[in-house]
Amino acid sequence: MRSNQKAKLEWQAFWLAVGFLTRFPMLVQIQYSQRLMNQSSLYFPLVGLLLGVIYASSYALLTLAFSPLVAIILVVILHLFLTGAFHEDGLADSIDALGGGYTVERRLAIMKDSRIGTYGAAALTMALLLKVALLSEASSIWLALLVAPAIARMTPLILMAMLDYVTDPDTSKSKPVADGFSLQRLLVAAGFTLVVAAVMSYWNPILFAGALSAVILTAFCWGTYLKQQLGGYTGDALGASVVLSELVLLLFL
Repeated sequence: MRSNQKAKLEWQAFWLAVGFLTRFPMLVQIQYSQRLMNQSSLYFPLVGLLLGVIYASSYALLTLAFSPLVAIILVVILHLFLTGAFHEDGLADSIDALGGGYTVERRLAIMKDSRIGTYGAAALTMALLLKVALLSEASSIWLALLVAPAIARMTPLILMAMLDYVTDPDTSKSKPVADGFSLQRLLVAAGFTLVVAAVMSYWNPILFAGALSAVILTAFCWGTYLKQQLGGYTGDALGASVVLSELVLLLFL
């Protein structure tokens, strides 16, 4: 009986992760709690893999009618629609805050501002352009589209384990994910991500090393910078780390 209840909670946690990271409709009834939201973090890389399957499949279909470059741009547009530009919004807000604030309090205040500034607009534009360029030059475009979303969503989990949460908890939507983050679930998510990278390395031998490097480099460099500038991480900073990790991995591919 207890195992059935645990399986039910994990199933709900998975769908909660889907609802948190995407615009997909919830197909199961969720008994929401802060603990369940915390548990859902385990499934971030899995949600990324499911998105990757959609992106790779869409690319394969689109190339039947369009050039590879046009197909890539359409897939990126699909990504922005399916995720609500969730992580890209975090990147823009983070760069606006880190570029325009001179104190920790001012940086956090800028992050909460829904308006996008010059720094954020420039960073978002260049990130999307670079993503399209790197995908178009990848040795296996379908493989990059498939694995990059899963690998990149490992990075925010590491940052949550490494750093303190610094945003006002009463106004942040990511607070339930951050509170009481489980190291054990981090290890499970890391194991899943490594298995995905190892299996996909059959098609591209550099993928495994690239995945490790992308996650570790981004978590260390971005995490160190956040520690210096904010004293920890915010929800926007976690979203930015996904975008940055994807770009680093695509550089390797």
